[in-house]
Amino acid sequence: MRFAANLSIVFADLPLLKRPAAAAAAGFDAVELWWPFPEPSPPERDLDALRTAVRDAGVRLVALNFDAGDMAAGERGLLSRPADAARFRENIDVAVGLAGSLGCRVLNALYGNAVPGLDPAVQHDLALENLTAAAEAAQTIGATVVIEALNSYENPNYPITSSSAALRLIDEVRAPNVALLADLYHLYRMGEDLFDLIERHTGRFGHVQIADVPGRGRPGTGEIPYERVLARLAAAGYAGHIGLEYKPAGPGGGDFSWLPPLRERLAALRNRMTDAAKETA
Repeated sequence: MRFAANLSIVFADLPLLKRPAAAAAAGFDAVELWWPFPEPSPPERDLDALRTAVRDAGVRLVALNFDAGDMAAGERGLLSRPADAARFRENIDVAVGLAGSLGCRVLNALYGNAVPGLDPAVQHDLALENLTAAAEAAQTIGATVVIEALNSYENPNYPITSSSAALRLIDEVRAPNVALLADLYHLYRMGEDLFDLIERHTGRFGHVQIADVPGRGRPGTGEIPYERVLARLAAAGYAGHIGLEYKPAGPGGGDFSWLPPLRERLAALRNRMTDAAKETA
């Protein structure tokens, strides 16, 4: 099982350009990132600096968000918002270009908060239009655009709050390179059965992210049985990275000594599950 450190939350206390090296020093060879710039089209020198930091650290960027607005202020994407549509469109080629230059093949398009007083159908239609454009651009680098459901407790204005809602939207786009970002933290908070989700829809996962409940801490600090969940995910055929998108307990990403033992236990548990399946076959 391959894990990627989310540079935007796990290492958020460090300057952006120091985060890839910090992840490498912590033992990661893969990272993921929210759109890190306040504007959709940052100066090329800023993009070059980020590319250099990732390459020099020897890590691979495996997932990148399109511009999602001011996340710290509660914005959750631009995809469906008429006032932000031009900004999203401007960001498409920039984000795809950055992803392509770093070998990144997953791009996350957050839907955007509901606009007060606006018919949800208007936002829905705009989301489909912008997703189609994003998918076409992503296809040029062999990338997948992923759609994420968020929990309504922390994101009360975000309309996509279930795997079924995200999958319906994906089906309507009718593009082969649009898939589900299965953020198991958000989905579990919304009451979804993670084992059932994995059983039915692993083939539609474009990326997976994890944190524990409550508190969004690291796996193993809460109530989600991540050893069994991740073993089931591997057994179901998921071969992508698992994004660690949790709040660290300490500075600089906190302590990662828990991760190697988890890998070992996952391998042992998966072997037991495989053996049990053979016995019942």
